[in-house]
Amino acid sequence: MNAARPLLSLDDALARLVEGAAPHRITQTEPLSSFDALGRVLAADVRSLLDVPPEDNTAMDGYALRAADVPSAGALLPVSQRIPAGVPGRPLTTGTAARIFTGGQMPAGADAVVMQEQCEAVADNHSEFGAVRVDTVPARGQWIRLRGEDVLADAVVLHAGTRLTPQALGMAASVGSGTLTVVRRPRVAVFSTGDELMMPGEPLRPGAIYNSNRFTLRALLLSAGCAVQDLGIVPDRLDATRAALREAATGNDLIVTCGGVSVGDEDHLKPAAQAEGELQNWQLAIKPGKPLAFGHIRRGDGTAALLLGLPGNPVSAFVTWLLCGTTLLRAMQGLPAALPPGLPMRAGFDWPKPDKRREFLRVRIAADDTLELFANQSSGVLTSAVWADGLVDNPPGQGIARGDSVRFMPLAGLIAR
Repeated sequence: MNAARPLLSLDDALARLVEGAAPHRITQTEPLSSFDALGRVLAADVRSLLDVPPEDNTAMDGYALRAADVPSAGALLPVSQRIPAGVPGRPLTTGTAARIFTGGQMPAGADAVVMQEQCEAVADNHSEFGAVRVDTVPARGQWIRLRGEDVLADAVVLHAGTRLTPQALGMAASVGSGTLTVVRRPRVAVFSTGDELMMPGEPLRPGAIYNSNRFTLRALLLSAGCAVQDLGIVPDRLDATRAALREAATGNDLIVTCGGVSVGDEDHLKPAAQAEGELQNWQLAIKPGKPLAFGHIRRGDGTAALLLGLPGNPVSAFVTWLLCGTTLLRAMQGLPAALPPGLPMRAGFDWPKPDKRREFLRVRIAADDTLELFANQSSGVLTSAVWADGLVDNPPGQGIARGDSVRFMPLAGLIAR
């Protein structure tokens, strides 16, 4: 009897995926409106076209004045002008104040703002805008946002290789960048294998199951900013699998499959992929998710599309994509590929019988800020992934007692990283 192959550690698998992605890095770029660039990856630095703010302005509603004109509380100054945001004021006459509103540009000569709560407006028949009694002694510079305080002109505010978040798009807009140079979207073809699979809405025949992985995986790919080609369910036949791989390789950077990566007689992905390209079947030392396949499929022009074969059990497919699939996809786009470091949190549960593999336990945050464990950690129980806030990354063979510090990986950070 042949000895069982040693399991491949997750760290080693991720390193191999990153190495395999290097020749397939997406280098094509395109210009895109900053308004439409959410989730895309920057291909060029964004430099500021101006100082931000462009001029000194007030951080408060109040009165702009010279601090020297208020030597003591109770000083009375005529109001010489009114400065709303977006309307530059006139130079400030000595011994006067300007009524000013948050964001308003400081008038030349003013060196302080006193908030309106520390002032009292009074009538003055000699001034169009009345007068103000200042009830505090101001300090020079108070409540003033200085020109360039946030960003200086020509400074790099977003670096190439940044995934564009809502706040990053706001940053780009604030420095005048209406168009961004971004990496072309990864083009990903996805299909499932298995004669037992049916689509929701169809009458379920005996022995069949609904194809949940198709929906989960497509949504994960869309969340990662991919252009997705869904090739549906491929029958458990070698010829059908080969044909699907050829179609998937045409025009796509990556092919992702679910199922067919085990060693059963009906698992045709490996022989099909080896006939159309190259495939390695790995056994990962993780739970859930043990089988994983990685390789490439040749195209007619001599190039190739990468292939990632995920396990078929729903939670295994979900977790393996979060760990391995996102790492591969990030490497293909030139993004840092390491997994998020996770957060130290307290376990609100006991896990006395750990597996010899590295475990990713489905947990959620309880009201007391400890982590509670979903009762059934089976790889087929998709309920656990819906219920969970994240995963506990538990080292091989390590038991957990209530109150122990564990490494928590939020699902939101894994899905959208």
